[in-house]
Amino acid sequence: MSHVLLDEKLSLRILLAEDNLLNQKVLLQVLKHLGYSADLANNGLEVLDMLHRQHYDIILMDVQMPLMNGIEATRRIKQEWLPEKCPWIIAVTANTMPGDREICLEAGMDDYVSKPVDIQKLVQAIAKCQSLNFKQQLFAV
Repeated sequence: MSHVLLDEKLSLRILLAEDNLLNQKVLLQVLKHLGYSADLANNGLEVLDMLHRQHYDIILMDVQMPLMNGIEATRRIKQEWLPEKCPWIIAVTANTMPGDREICLEAGMDDYVSKPVDIQKLVQAIAKCQSLNFKQQLFAV
């Protein structure tokens, strides 16, 4: 059974939406350490463009980005994609004031991880998506 979960872990398509070069490097290294790879978008417009070209299981979405922020990008994704085709969107943000988590979730994000990223919380957020994907695949058979 662990072999199945490992295969699923490695098959997750992850998009990192982050405009800060240092944060990009850190998060890509964290993901690599966890056994994942990710594509990179520098802003919300790039996220939408990339989603039109390819399916992603997870988007790690920064909230404050140029051209289109993560909140607006998430709203557009939730409007345009059917729920079963929509990626699992995890806010990864330095916005940690009271109410910031709720703003992200109200915009349609599925989970929230604050910066600096606690690796265990990121693992838990990704695991929620893995569990959901595994259940969907199980019932699709």
